[in-house]
Amino acid sequence: MYMEPNLLLTPGPTPIPPQVTRAMSDGMIGHRSSDFTALMENVQSNIKTLFGTDDSVAVLTSSGTSALEAAMVNLVQPDESIAVIVSGAFGDRFRNIAQTYPFDVHVFEVPWGEGADLKSFKKFLDDKENIRAVFSQACETSTAVVHPIHSLGKLVKDYNKDTLFIVDGVSAVGGMKFDMSGDAIDCLVTGSQKALMLPPGIAFVAMNHTARERASQNTLSRFYLDINRYFKSLEENSTPFTPAVSLIQGLAQVLELYKEEGVEQVYERHLKMRNMLRAGLKALDFELLVDETHASPTVTAFKSDEAELAHIKDALKKTHGITIAGGQKQLKGKILRIGHMGYMFPKDMLTVLSALEAITSDYRGKKYYGRALTAAQEAYYESI
Repeated sequence: MYMEPNLLLTPGPTPIPPQVTRAMSDGMIGHRSSDFTALMENVQSNIKTLFGTDDSVAVLTSSGTSALEAAMVNLVQPDESIAVIVSGAFGDRFRNIAQTYPFDVHVFEVPWGEGADLKSFKKFLDDKENIRAVFSQACETSTAVVHPIHSLGKLVKDYNKDTLFIVDGVSAVGGMKFDMSGDAIDCLVTGSQKALMLPPGIAFVAMNHTARERASQNTLSRFYLDINRYFKSLEENSTPFTPAVSLIQGLAQVLELYKEEGVEQVYERHLKMRNMLRAGLKALDFELLVDETHASPTVTAFKSDEAELAHIKDALKKTHGITIAGGQKQLKGKILRIGHMGYMFPKDMLTVLSALEAITSDYRGKKYYGRALTAAQEAYYESI
């Protein structure tokens, strides 16, 4: 193996910019000090743009899953009816969280690799009485599907204006544009280790006024995940419990990087990487799992037989120092997933596609050299 830097192209955790690493190494500050208050004030003034909201964004010291659970235990009362859209492993996680609590859970199943069908979902809702909240992924990380969030939000509010729409943006926030008001999202959550370019360890919960009111009236017992504590503390730019100070220092630097590049340019970069990767994979005769309409700007999945996929994943790691991800649950051994979010760039897509050209040429005994790179560059320059 050549002595070159390893390239992490998984859909989380993702690479960390050196500026962020340095910020996290600046030294500890007291979490009840004026230094931390100023840090949180800085974070709050900049992070709202990524969530598409003017409201405060709660910061939890925990994994992204905690934000999913926090959304449920704060916004749903015991015995209330909720709907969960399940189209992959993380929609399934939402379902599992919901079934842990005394909720009346209705599941809308979507074939893995497909986006939610709006007509079918409308019928699903219309056949149910008094659904109090709908839970969905923005991007289902396990399948690389983006759901039509704007249209889903409209359907939810057409069903009942008081029904909450809660969205898991763990592999989407920071990599695609959100407008919580325009998309009728009442609660949007994410984690730190994907498009936000941080190590795992902090999670985020954004709620509008309606959701905040619902949370303040909820009688379900909770302590660490009582979101009211977090929003109350934010009034003084603080946290109710000991925060991951170093990660929040890194977060402040991440938000500066977004400002420097320009948030809209960040989103455009993610789309370009998606288009390059999809074009290159097609040129290598791989079948993409997701159609163009529902293709994620942050992760791409492709199919082949199990033996070839295992060979590709192993050869990328051992020969080229590139790490990608396999399938999960029912897609294990059927797909590979390449992340393109956060601190990743078009040149990284050319690097992995070049490696894939060599691997597939060797494995299939057919020359693919130059095909994927040509297709990817054409896709990139056509979008300029």
